[in-house]
Amino acid sequence: MHVYRSHTCAQLRLEDAGSTARLSGWVHRKRDHGGVLFIDLRDHYGLTQIVSNTGDSAFAVLDALRAESVITVTGDVVARGEGMVNPNLPTGAIEVRAVDVTVQSSATDLPLPVAGEQEYPEDIRLKYRFLDLRRERLHRNIMLRSNVIASLRRRMIDQGFTEFQTPILTASSPEGARDFLVPSRVHPGKFYALPQAPQMFKQLLMVAGFDRYFQIAPCFRDEDARADRSPGEFYQLDFEMSFVTQDDVFAAIEPVLAGVFDEFAGFATGEPWAVTKPPFPRIAYAESMLKYGNDKPDLRNPLVIQDVTEHFRDSGFGIFAKMIETGAVVRAIPAPGAGLRPRSFFDGMNDWARSEGWAGLGYTNFKGGEAGGPIAKNIGGERMAAIVAQLGLGPDDGVFFAADKPLKAAKLAGLARTKVGEDLGLIEQGAFKFCWIVDFPMFEYDEDAKKVDFSHNPFSMPQGELEALETKDPLDILAYQYDIVCNGIELSSGAIRNHRPEIMYKAFEIAGYSREDVDRDFAGMINAFKFGAPPHGGSAPGVDRIVMLLANEPNIREVVLFPMNQKAEDLMMNAPSAVTPKQLRELHIRTVEPVAKA
Repeated sequence: MHVYRSHTCAQLRLEDAGSTARLSGWVHRKRDHGGVLFIDLRDHYGLTQIVSNTGDSAFAVLDALRAESVITVTGDVVARGEGMVNPNLPTGAIEVRAVDVTVQSSATDLPLPVAGEQEYPEDIRLKYRFLDLRRERLHRNIMLRSNVIASLRRRMIDQGFTEFQTPILTASSPEGARDFLVPSRVHPGKFYALPQAPQMFKQLLMVAGFDRYFQIAPCFRDEDARADRSPGEFYQLDFEMSFVTQDDVFAAIEPVLAGVFDEFAGFATGEPWAVTKPPFPRIAYAESMLKYGNDKPDLRNPLVIQDVTEHFRDSGFGIFAKMIETGAVVRAIPAPGAGLRPRSFFDGMNDWARSEGWAGLGYTNFKGGEAGGPIAKNIGGERMAAIVAQLGLGPDDGVFFAADKPLKAAKLAGLARTKVGEDLGLIEQGAFKFCWIVDFPMFEYDEDAKKVDFSHNPFSMPQGELEALETKDPLDILAYQYDIVCNGIELSSGAIRNHRPEIMYKAFEIAGYSREDVDRDFAGMINAFKFGAPPHGGSAPGVDRIVMLLANEPNIREVVLFPMNQKAEDLMMNAPSAVTPKQLRELHIRTVEPVAKA
């Protein structure tokens, strides 16, 4: 028999009764039933119940153990008595009567329990992450992550993609998020950067003649944490394809994502979830901003925002009418059945908007077809009837109004759409709803810098190519850029790339970069394109976000092995940490402490 185990803690069944088994694992729970000691022994695979009676040779050893001690138990497999079978446990028909116990490692008092799923403060969970990872839910999440990555890899290979690894130490780029910098010991005063994404390298792979590339790529960005974004590092399914249109990219990745979500859709609840079948819906950016108030719509929410500005122009509702004169718009968010709610529901929505930093949220409620509230009173019956007809409101519905400059009105309306959908219980459950957001604007006006700048990805091909750049208003130019969204979470951005030097120079010129700037800052890419580059495009769905959705977790830290906290600190490894003066001298670095505020 093996020195540590003949079976895992999930293997033994009723047909094994009468045999001898050896198991190794952690003491999950102990229960003393008046001279009979029960221990749930846990390993990576599952649980097995160990039993020992007073007077048995193993009893004293087992009785002295603390939870989470690691032991090896040799004993007899016996069938559980009538009424003692645990149908919720794969090994629930048997137990192991301990004959011999070896303590491999004793545990001290635990800072957080492993058994049970009670909540504990985040700082404790992150400091003792190795204990947190023993807990069933988190352990299952991490295994889900591994299985999802394996499935993604298999499906990409089946689609004809080849896996390559791109460099981790690279050059800093002036575009995008803040870089993590790595000082060079042999080149004093110079720094590498950790890649924010393999963007340039994967495009250079296409220039090098590799037709279909993918990678489960680590990416590093010095950004603040969010619920759906880890500080510091994350992983993405990075891919690129040559000689493709936007439609070709969609056709390649949709079966991969739909297949993975179909495969693991029942993970969180044990029940299958509905998954959007390819081809996924495509929604233009401008349409998404109008109908959903953002560029990552949650299509499980049936509410659609509409523009009702003209109904309020020169109307009796003076607040909105005056705002419209200065360039504001009015967006309407329907609230089906809300007219049957008490007025406190509507006032609560207005209070919520103010608590979020907005001036407020107008509303009209209907009871039996009669409109109530200040807006209905002042706008007049004819205009209100037109709004009702446009939105298709029923006799007991409600409607909320967001008035502001276009972008701000869209944001408030989008937030209100989400809150109304949640409060009225309209969000479809048990579904993963995908869509593409397409036709992003190539440029936007930066109010702070008072200049035109790239709005999304500077390396995208503008629709209309060079002719559009030379003849159209930059703010009217669309790009072959696209995002894939699932349940209101952006999984990735992508684009058909700008592979022609003359178009790239012109695009960057519009954004305020000289030819010399491009040659200096993007030398590797622009020089390569001068030696013949194929049309190419790709995307990079976020692995962490995919797993977060499949696990039905609200925070990305629940699907990452060793995450940092909100301040980008690793509490377990005490990183970032100070280094020695010797190390700094080797790197030719002198630190400058921030000046304390008075």
